[in-house]
Amino acid sequence: MALLMDTRFLLRKVKDLRSLTPKRNRVKEKWAATHPKYPPTSLALQHFDATYSVQLGKMWPSVRVALLSERKYGALLNNFSHDAVLADLQEKGCRDFINDADTEAQPCLEQVSEEESSDVPVKKPDSDGQQLSPPQLSPNIKCVVFPRGDITRFKPARPDTYRLLGYYLLDAASVLPCLALNVQEGHNVLDLCAAPGGKTLALLQTQAIRFLCVNDTSVSRTLRLRKVLQSYVPKEFLTDENIRITSFDGTRWGDIERNSFDRVLVDVPCTTDRHSLTEDDNNIFSKTRTGERRKLPQVQLALLLAGIEATCPGGEIMYSTCTLSQIQNLSVVEQAIHLAREKHGIHLEVVDLQPFTHMFRKTFHFAPDLHLGEMVIPHLAANFGPIYMCKLRRLT
Repeated sequence: MALLMDTRFLLRKVKDLRSLTPKRNRVKEKWAATHPKYPPTSLALQHFDATYSVQLGKMWPSVRVALLSERKYGALLNNFSHDAVLADLQEKGCRDFINDADTEAQPCLEQVSEEESSDVPVKKPDSDGQQLSPPQLSPNIKCVVFPRGDITRFKPARPDTYRLLGYYLLDAASVLPCLALNVQEGHNVLDLCAAPGGKTLALLQTQAIRFLCVNDTSVSRTLRLRKVLQSYVPKEFLTDENIRITSFDGTRWGDIERNSFDRVLVDVPCTTDRHSLTEDDNNIFSKTRTGERRKLPQVQLALLLAGIEATCPGGEIMYSTCTLSQIQNLSVVEQAIHLAREKHGIHLEVVDLQPFTHMFRKTFHFAPDLHLGEMVIPHLAANFGPIYMCKLRRLT
């Protein structure tokens, strides 16, 4: 019994590592400097509770739990790799959610409310009043996921004989804006905020782009983007004739190239809700980044306007974020449509994405009743997102 008591005492002493440190070498921990009273993740949760409980109503508790839980990933297959990874992943229970999309015609439901009262033009798919045909998707983009409720993790991709990785792990919902952009053969495409590179890789998988311009304001993030491309794309494809990588200020792109691109992806910086709730490092809710966070809607609006100017008449723009915030989503799109018309004489219409999102209802949960764009909302059974996307077509 005495031996047991001595052992317990020793364990208590070992847990306090300071007891093993000579007294002259001990340093008093500065709690205020090393442990902030309100870490960024706590500030983000307070902000989201106050904002999204009003915006999402009864949905917020379930969305909140999903955001605080481990996210689910998808594996974007690399068509440039020579390894047959699809069969291996399917043997483990994965499925290609794009190939498995619901291609049945969607019932045409009458849309009333905000769309009719808004001055934002919304392009509805042609229909005879009964059914909406599903849109055509690129056959070359493949992204596999584990079944609903299965939280199995993907193993890191391994290089093939040419040192190219077989797949890229990302939130599977982030592939949707690239799919919905509908890149066609011979298109010139601009990815205005490209780093870290997941959506850029998805665009390249279409194998239809004549010229791709990828840009990110941050030089360090652009370097990371280059490394990603070098790990997935053959060197002979990464030539000046095929792709251009830049680190310009995206908000000023309208001064660099106007009316030049058939498709433009504007995946803007945002509050990145899931990261803000789970990681203190590089968190937009850090007190040192308060000013940067408050300016986000202005930056997002400037980036979207620059993307609109860069698009040629008849071209299409995809605006996307990874936040649930209406201020960063719908409000930015509405302001951009108004300012493009009033200041630049550019007329736009919003392309209805409901037939598109209807195809993927087996894989993702979508927010109901958005009058502009579509949004994937996190759910424990399918913990992807959040991803907001709104597609615009330039008319003039």
